Amino acid sequence: MTAADNKQLLQQAFEELSKGNGEPFINLWADDFCWIVSGNTKWSKAHRGKQTVLKELMRPLFANFATQYRNTAHRFIAEDDYVAVECRGEVMTKGGKPYNNNYCYICRMADGKLKELTEYLDTALAIAVLSDEA
Repeated sequence: MTAADNKQLLQQAFEELSKGNGEPFINLWADDFCWIVSGNTKWSKAHRGKQTVLKELMRPLFANFATQYRNTAHRFIAEDDYVAVECRGEVMTKGGKPYNNNYCYICRMADGKLKELTEYLDTALAIAVLSDEA
């Protein structure tokens, strides 16, 4: 697939994420998908395998949320198998705090699937607002 194809797949998935529908984004993940969270938090590490990402990252993360999570992309830059996505997530936590974080995702695509995502975020905000159950 071309860089433009990869970019379009992610644009479509993020269009749905902006509405609170994460299913198309998850459907892009390859079975051996790896999500790397940068920084030095309890959340920060490489989560390897689609089912592991869902169980060990998404489930405990979303357990913090009281409202529907939305993630809106503002910029996509594509080259070869990589797409950089600048985006902003917005949600209210069960503790009554807003968790509105800015992200840069570096996504590696292969054969129409998301193989790896490296997440850069405001780790101080994550530490201050999210439960560190992960």
